[in-house]
Amino acid sequence: MGVQVDRERCVGAGMCALTAPDVFTQDDDGLSEVLPGRAETAGGHPLVGEAVRACPVGAVALSAD
Repeated sequence: MGVQVDRERCVGAGMCALTAPDVFTQDDDGLSEVLPGRAETAGGHPLVGEAVRACPVGAVALSAD
């Protein structure tokens, strides 16, 4: 299971990066993104589910990848 960030929906609240900083970061514009190499395996990370729930606009989602 993987994780993805919908950058069109992201508002830069940064809750995912605060919750799971070893999976998410924010770019220079403040939008969240998954760290390189983490998208496909991050679904098993213990805090990713919490990061999905913490996103105020639902931009972070688990994927079946």
